[in-house]
Amino acid sequence: MGKSRPLRSSKERRKGKSKTILNGTQTARSKAASKPAVNPSTLLAQATSLLHTGQPDDALPLAVRAVGLLQTRSTTPSPTALPALNLLAEIHVELGDIDSARSNFLQAVDIDPDGLAPDGAEKFLWLAQLCEEGGEESVRWFERGAEVLRREIGKMEDGQIGATSLELEEKKTKLAVALCGVVEVYMTDLSWDPSAESKCETLVTEALLTATHSPEPLQTLASVRISQLRLPEAKAALTRSMSLWQGLPPEDPHVPDFPTRISLARLLMEAEMEEEAIEVLERLVSEDDGSVEAWYLGGWCLYLMGDKRRKGTGAGQEEEEGEGEHWTALMVSSREWLNNSLKLYHLQEYEDDRLRDHALELVETLNVELGNVAIDEEGDGGEWEDEEEDEEGENEEEDDNQEGGDLKMNGT
Repeated sequence: MGKSRPLRSSKERRKGKSKTILNGTQTARSKAASKPAVNPSTLLAQATSLLHTGQPDDALPLAVRAVGLLQTRSTTPSPTALPALNLLAEIHVELGDIDSARSNFLQAVDIDPDGLAPDGAEKFLWLAQLCEEGGEESVRWFERGAEVLRREIGKMEDGQIGATSLELEEKKTKLAVALCGVVEVYMTDLSWDPSAESKCETLVTEALLTATHSPEPLQTLASVRISQLRLPEAKAALTRSMSLWQGLPPEDPHVPDFPTRISLARLLMEAEMEEEAIEVLERLVSEDDGSVEAWYLGGWCLYLMGDKRRKGTGAGQEEEEGEGEHWTALMVSSREWLNNSLKLYHLQEYEDDRLRDHALELVETLNVELGNVAIDEEGDGGEWEDEEEDEEGENEEEDDNQEGGDLKMNGT
């Protein structure tokens, strides 16, 4: 809605009125008529571009205006408004306004209940994640979306819908991810269901057969195997999942998105594959050094690695010179990663109390275990300073942080 004009004095109103009378109403009408009409498609294109470039605040008014232009005066939702409603909902998701997003997606369902429009499954898959009740309601939305995707894949394979091999692969991957979403619900909200385990097996099998070259179903398989305490099978699935994209550049479409790789790092840590986990996390912070969760997981992972190394050495298994890193070096790196995470947590006003509390707990433990020990950050990696030099180095480090505020990543 546009800004309301400020109230004018009676003298100003009279002055404005007489000017209209003198100049005639036809001039005002001709000026209004000469103003070019706004094209909703243009507004949608601009809003989409802004959303994809991380500017949801600027995209929101354009999408709202497009919806208003496309909606008819009747109470029945207009099919022409469907793309605008979906876009508006996604903008609300990005802005954290889940209630508004849910409302827009439900309006889209009213317009296209069978998912016959292009990308007809999207609104169902979003509602599966945004529904208030979760559990069985979430499964119902996932199943509606999956049914639409199965129908579209069948038409693509039969030639009823023209599609490239890449488009077909993307559609199959989307179906596999939806099936994996149902598995996650059965492993969490519906874990009490007696048939939960058998349903997970069926769904994972379909996902693996649907998207044979997608890493997500393999990650979900690993998650199921971890819950079943079948660790060797979980490790094998995670290794296969990583092998599908590890050597690819970040821009390659086969590289999983950021949240999927965050989930992968967690699974690798659960499967006691810390070396692989830290590789994934180092790549993530190199792509986006503003991720609180990536820095936190990296710090935790390095702590686990250092703890394992220390216990191995303490048990009499002395490390050979040059073999791996000393446990203290890993612990120092862990503290740096965790401090980076906490710094970003406060800067971004991040909302995850459990993450913050665990990071603080780990840092406190590390401070006790390391004392004044500090590693030479200038590059030789592993040469230790005496206590006096350590204190000077820490003071210089604090000054640098206050001046520049840059995040640090000590190499592993």
